[in-house]
Amino acid sequence: MIKGGIGGANTQTGARFEGKTDLATFLSEQNGYSVIEINEPKYRTKRYNVFFDNKLIAQIFKKDALYRFLDEQKVDWKNIISKQLLPDDSLYVVLNNTFFVIECKFQQVAGSVDEKLQTCDFKKKQYQKLMSHLNMEVEYIYLLSDWFKKPEYRDTLDYIISVNCQYYFNYIPLQKLGLPVT
Repeated sequence: MIKGGIGGANTQTGARFEGKTDLATFLSEQNGYSVIEINEPKYRTKRYNVFFDNKLIAQIFKKDALYRFLDEQKVDWKNIISKQLLPDDSLYVVLNNTFFVIECKFQQVAGSVDEKLQTCDFKKKQYQKLMSHLNMEVEYIYLLSDWFKKPEYRDTLDYIISVNCQYYFNYIPLQKLGLPVT
């Protein structure tokens, strides 16, 4: 674990997305933001347009909603990757043309999440393959609970950083996502 580094607990300024609520709800509660659900009754997962001062700045995709977006953009994911990846939250920020994958891992007991943290390099590369067809940058971020501050996670957290993925504890500053803060 890098001391004084990537763990978001070191940044106490600005608005912070906490994994206790979903990203759409959180942003809709921030000054200057409005979030509009894209009504698609035949689908079970949701997606949203995010506005700041009435200007579209981002889109949020839950789970497989990302693949509806790719279809609309004429990106045939089946010809690019062999299996769908279903992110907890993903966010396309129009302002910086970056696609953020946000995986929330909140543990209170040992379990299978330990090994899931070690898959970020592969998953980020899969998302990069998909988004390269739209000329988007990709960032892969874990939002972790304090459980992962334990010494036995040091090597895993170091690995996450070594493969150019990121992690934050308990919250992600909006500035990190390239979103405006009032």
